[in-house]
Amino acid sequence: MASCDPKFDLEQVFSKGIAMAINGEAAKGDAQIKASNDNKHGDFQCNAALAIARAVGANPRDIAEKILAATPLSALGTGEIAGPGFINIRLSNSALQTMLDRVSMDDLGIEPAPRDHAIVIDLCGVNVAKQMHVGHLRSTILGDVVARLHERLGRKVLRENHLGDWGLPIAMTMSALKRQKRDLKSLTLADLNHAYRVAQLEAATDTAGLEAARAHHAGPHRIIELQTQQDSALAAEQDAKATLLRLQSGDAATVAAWQQLINVTMMEVLETARVLGVRLTNEHSRGESFYRDQLGSTVQAFIDKGLAQEDQGAMVVRFADRERPLLIRKADGGFLYSTTDLAAVHHRVGALHAGEILYVVDARQRDHFRDVFDAIHLIGWDKLANGTQAKLSHLAFGSVLGTDKKPLKTRSGELFTLKALLDEAIARGTDQVKLRANQTDSPTEGTSDQEIAAIGRAVGIAAVKYADLSGDPIKDYVFDLDRMIAFEGDTGPYIQYAHARIASLLTKGAATESSISNAAWKFDHAAERALVLAILSFPATIKMAADLGSPQRVCGALHELANSYATFYQACPVLKAPDDATRLARLRLSLLTKRVLAQGLDLLGMDSPDRM
Repeated sequence: MASCDPKFDLEQVFSKGIAMAINGEAAKGDAQIKASNDNKHGDFQCNAALAIARAVGANPRDIAEKILAATPLSALGTGEIAGPGFINIRLSNSALQTMLDRVSMDDLGIEPAPRDHAIVIDLCGVNVAKQMHVGHLRSTILGDVVARLHERLGRKVLRENHLGDWGLPIAMTMSALKRQKRDLKSLTLADLNHAYRVAQLEAATDTAGLEAARAHHAGPHRIIELQTQQDSALAAEQDAKATLLRLQSGDAATVAAWQQLINVTMMEVLETARVLGVRLTNEHSRGESFYRDQLGSTVQAFIDKGLAQEDQGAMVVRFADRERPLLIRKADGGFLYSTTDLAAVHHRVGALHAGEILYVVDARQRDHFRDVFDAIHLIGWDKLANGTQAKLSHLAFGSVLGTDKKPLKTRSGELFTLKALLDEAIARGTDQVKLRANQTDSPTEGTSDQEIAAIGRAVGIAAVKYADLSGDPIKDYVFDLDRMIAFEGDTGPYIQYAHARIASLLTKGAATESSISNAAWKFDHAAERALVLAILSFPATIKMAADLGSPQRVCGALHELANSYATFYQACPVLKAPDDATRLARLRLSLLTKRVLAQGLDLLGMDSPDRM
C-alpha cells in the first residue's frame, strides 16, 4: 500500500542517498528532514549535510551536492541546494496526488500497527466514598485519549480504573455511617464524601496534645476535654478496625454495605465519564480489594529472593542508587499502596499478558512509581512468559490551577468537584451557542433549544478537554473557562467550529458525493498546497502520539489543519471557484479536511457538530 507520509518517504530516500554518497554509517543518523518555514523555497528541507560536514571536516555545500546527486528523489519531487548546505525539496503534484488518494480511503491513511501483547492503561483511579475532583480530570481524559490512540492503531488496550476500595479509611466511613444509623440505599456520593470527612475527624487522635497538656499542668477542664476527645477517637478507630475485620472475614452484612458504597461511587464516576465522553465502564474497574489476598505472598516472594530486608520490624526493598527504600510491609504487619501496586503489576504482566503498562497519575507520584518499577525489575515480574520484557511507564501530569496560579479551589477553599466544573463548562458553552444563534444569518439561527443544549454541551466539554490535552502534561495549567470556550485561538471550540464551517460549506455546495469523490485533485495555489501538507501529516502524527503517549501532538495537528483551512478558505474561493473542476476539487479537499478533523476530535473524545 502506498505511503501517505511525505516526511517518512523523504527520510527513506535521503538515507539511501547519504549511504551512497558518504557511507552507511552516516546514513544511520537523522536525515534531518524538516518542513520548510517558507513555502517559496519548497515543501521540505534536508539539513543533514551540515552535521555530516562537521563530522568529516568537509565543505557543507560539497557534501550537500554529493547527497543530492546520489538521492533517488525523482519519484517524489525535486531538490536544490541553498545557503551553506541546505537541500530544499519541492514535492511533485503527482506524488502529492498519490498520497492524497491514500489518505482519502476509509482509514484516512492510518495503517494498523498492532503489537503482540496488550497495553494496560491505568487511568482515573478514584477512591470509594469520595467525590471526583478536578485532579481526577487529567488522569481520566489523558488515559482515555492515549487508549483511543492505541486502539485506532489496532492494538489491544485494557483500561484499568484502580479503585481505592479497601482498607481502614473505607471501614472508618462504614462504621461512622452505621453509628449514625444512615440508610445506605438512600445516600448520594456527596453524602458519602461528607461521611468520609466526618469519620476522619472522629478518629483523629491527639496523643501529643494530651501529653503536652499533662506535662505543662494545664487546667483539669482542658485535660478532661483532651482525654475525652482521645477516648472518643480511639473508640472510633477500634470500631473501624472491627468493621474492617468483619469485611475481611466476609461478613455478609458488612460486605453488602461495602458494595453499596462502591455502587454509589461508581454511579457518579460512570456518569461523569459519560459526560466527558470517556470510555470507562464497570468492566474497566478493578479495586484494591482484588489484590487483597495476594499481598502476603507478594511480600513473601521478595523475602524468599533476598530482595526484602527487615528494618525496625518493617519490610523494605533497597536500591543501589538511592537511599530511599521501598516500604512493602509496615511493622504492624499492614500493607501499603506500594504492596498493592507490586501485586497489580504482577497480575497485569502475568495474567493479562500486558507488554506495556502505562500509569496516568499525577507527577507527585513520580518517586513512588520509580521505586515500584525498579522493584518489579529486581524480582523479574516485568517478563512475559516468552521472555519479552514489559515496558512500565508513568505518564505524569501537573496540577490544574485557578487564575490566581494556585490549585483550583472553590471560594470555601475546597477542591472543585469535577461535576461542578463540567456543569459550569457546559453552561458557558451553551450561552455562547445561544448568543451566536440569536445573530442574523448565523448557521444556528432558529435552532431548537434542545439542539442548542446538545451543541453547548459538546462545546463546553471540548473546551475543558482540549485545554488539558493541548499542553505538555507535566506542566501545570491555568483553568480559565472564558478563554477555553472561545471559538477563536488554540481551543477545542475553534477546531469544532472549523468542522462545522466545512459541513455548512458542503451543504451549500449541493454537489453529489460521487461528483466530489471522483473530482481530480488540484492544488495550484500555495494555500491549497499548505492544506494538503497539513492533511498528509495527520496519519504519522497519530502513530507518534500513541507511541510517545502525547495527545498534545494530535491537538497541535488539528489546530494547524484548522488554521490551514481558514487560510485556504480566504484565499481560494470554493463555491465561487473560477470553473466547475476547480470547485469540485476544492470541495473534495474540504471534505477530506472535515473527515480528518472529525477523526481527530473523536480520538480526543470530543464531538464534531455540523452546526455551531
